[in-house]
Amino acid sequence: MIKVTKLTRIFKTNSETVKALENISFTIKDGTFASIVGRSGSGKTTLLGLMGGLDKPTSGSISVGNKEITSMNDSKLIKYRSSKIGFVFQSYNLIPNLSALENVMLPLEFNKVESSQRQNLAKEALISVGLDENQIKRKPARLSGGQQQRVAIARAIVTKPKLVLADEPTGNLDSHTAKVIFKLLKDLAKSENTTIIVVTHDLEIAKNSDLTFKIEDGKFIKGGSNAKRS
Repeated sequence: MIKVTKLTRIFKTNSETVKALENISFTIKDGTFASIVGRSGSGKTTLLGLMGGLDKPTSGSISVGNKEITSMNDSKLIKYRSSKIGFVFQSYNLIPNLSALENVMLPLEFNKVESSQRQNLAKEALISVGLDENQIKRKPARLSGGQQQRVAIARAIVTKPKLVLADEPTGNLDSHTAKVIFKLLKDLAKSENTTIIVVTHDLEIAKNSDLTFKIEDGKFIKGGSNAKRS
């Protein structure tokens, strides 16, 4: 379960103070596919970064499972990000000179999985997202946008994380491929009992999510009908 309690994030510059998030609280059960919608600058990506341990809040707390990540030091956060979190980005963020298989093997190497197991686990993840034996040997430039995003998803799930955070994962894809990727992520949430949280502008994705939050000016203004709010 993800539990966010009274989360606030304030950014200060020489000329102004910006309250990116203000007093946000919610819980999300394991295996839920949740979406966060809102205009650019509303605080969506800031919230995703906080849940992923990429930033720390000004106040409030975030718990993933039974771990409160907001109280972790830097070394614990690094371990948390590498073993408990999967990230999927709009721009895929694949390493161009590595094959799809090698890209997906990287998180396993960082987590010190034995070299004899890495290839099999990476291959299994790639096949689970719909890539075939030939495609997993190709470098990103020889894959379509949808295929590259499948590789990015395989990389995010290969360590069996509790939480996958996706920032506009269908933003660079055509409408048909976007629907395929959405279904893939939603199915993964159920089959792996993984919580998947997607920041999106795509209202179709939001409408078909298990849980939807709308954020505006750093505040939640609406939760989906099945949203559990603290």
